[in-house]
Amino acid sequence: MSTIFNFIAIIFMAAVVFVLGRGLVNLMRGGSGSTSNKLMQARVVLQFIALIFILLALYFSRGGTPG
Repeated sequence: MSTIFNFIAIIFMAAVVFVLGRGLVNLMRGGSGSTSNKLMQARVVLQFIALIFILLALYFSRGGTPG
């Protein structure tokens, strides 16, 4: 089960890197502030989702029992 969460977390981390790169390109080209803001919001949401899947992978890799 943790392998699935690891794989999904890696996908979301790659998406974070992609959105961050797009935001940097937009910033360097002097793109619109609205686009930069939307990319920033998307990056934050993707980071949150990636963090959730990382925590789930850790939880299930330890057997899913507290303590």
